Amino acid sequence: MIYFDNSATTKMYPQALDTYRKVNEQFFGNPSSLHRLGNEADALLQQSRKQIAHLLGAQPDEIFFTSGGTESDNWAIKGTAMEKFAAGKHMIASSVEHPAVTKSLEQLEKLGFEISYLPVDANGIVSIDELEKVIRKDTILLSIMAINNEVGSIQPIEAIGELLENYPWVHFHVDAVQAVGECEPLIRHPRVDLLSLSAHKFHGPKGVGILYKKHGKRIAPLLTGGGQESGMRSTTENVGGVAAMAKALRMTLESSESSRKQERLVRSKLVAALSEYEDVRIFSPEDGAGHILCFAMKGVRGEVMVHAFESQDIFISTTSACSSRKKGTPYTLGSMGVPVSWSQCAVRISLSGENTESEAEAFIEHFRTLHGQFQKIQ
Repeated sequence: MIYFDNSATTKMYPQALDTYRKVNEQFFGNPSSLHRLGNEADALLQQSRKQIAHLLGAQPDEIFFTSGGTESDNWAIKGTAMEKFAAGKHMIASSVEHPAVTKSLEQLEKLGFEISYLPVDANGIVSIDELEKVIRKDTILLSIMAINNEVGSIQPIEAIGELLENYPWVHFHVDAVQAVGECEPLIRHPRVDLLSLSAHKFHGPKGVGILYKKHGKRIAPLLTGGGQESGMRSTTENVGGVAAMAKALRMTLESSESSRKQERLVRSKLVAALSEYEDVRIFSPEDGAGHILCFAMKGVRGEVMVHAFESQDIFISTTSACSSRKKGTPYTLGSMGVPVSWSQCAVRISLSGENTESEAEAFIEHFRTLHGQFQKIQ
């Protein structure tokens, strides 16, 4: 089995899985309980918070635990809207954001907020000049993803941060879900106010994530009740998931340099092979993230290609796992100016440091066979 769908989810590290099991066996108390079991669970929760904060270059009270990237994105956007609506109702995002961002903005638009979507170039990158043109006095939020989940475009977070130094009233949210192990540091500019992460994208468990919130930046809570997470996110904390996430984050960052080198080695082999075909187009920018490769074979729809490789026990995906079961044109490729005839054929390979050159060679050999079969059908 060859697993080339790591942007959809990664396999848990055995060490993180072991941590998850041990914590749920030994520290099963509710962290809000006053007795010894509750205190032990809370101590472990706070220890995990300190470790994660250290790894991110943040302070412990800037780290809030969520159920994953989707909740973190929703909270950053809707929490800003609820907190700052009296100051303005204008928000900005790129045209290639994850649905967790775009769907949140669509909801707010129905409530009277105005959304400006920044265009991108052929590589999926926003323009700093275009961004500056749309910032207004009533702008309260800018949301930009660090690495695009479909094609791997890396946005100029540092340059955007420099620009926003001139606009201190605008909250700057970065969806960094695809960036762990790929961009260091994750908080790439002091002007970043909010940052979203999801554990299952870096070999941690599903159902747990992080929202970094910079000191002094206020957002409203979405979940109210028992007052957990300093009153910002009420619900009984997932102590086992958080501890396993902390373990996975540490392991991913410690191995990030070697993992990136391995990913780029495998990716370059795949790019070289796919580039030999006249009826194949590669959409991922050359200087994009090393773990994502988006391409298409002319006339072969993405889902057909996915199932063809699945029959060979090779797992890839259409451009986004979150929308792969829905029909339509991949919106990132559409925003990049890719014709529908090509974008509907797009598939994505996404790597981890555990993928090997021999796996790439096996993929190339199977692609050669499938290419010939598809040509005969066409």
